[in-house]
Amino acid sequence: MDTFMQNLINTAVYGLIGVVMFIVAFVIIDVLTPGKLWDEIGTKQNTSAAILMGSVAIALGIIIAAAIH
Repeated sequence: MDTFMQNLINTAVYGLIGVVMFIVAFVIIDVLTPGKLWDEIGTKQNTSAAILMGSVAIALGIIIAAAIH
């Protein structure tokens, strides 16, 4: 039972680290691009900005998962 709990704790910690890294990287990308991306996506319905942020989200997820694994 100790091994199971240790694995569960490790999974939770790595998951939390991955989510925090993802959020920080997402904010950095938002700061580096011109204008407010959330404004462009939500208010102005800018499809290209949504595709950009979706692509960034997928790429960051793959990079963080590979780094943690």
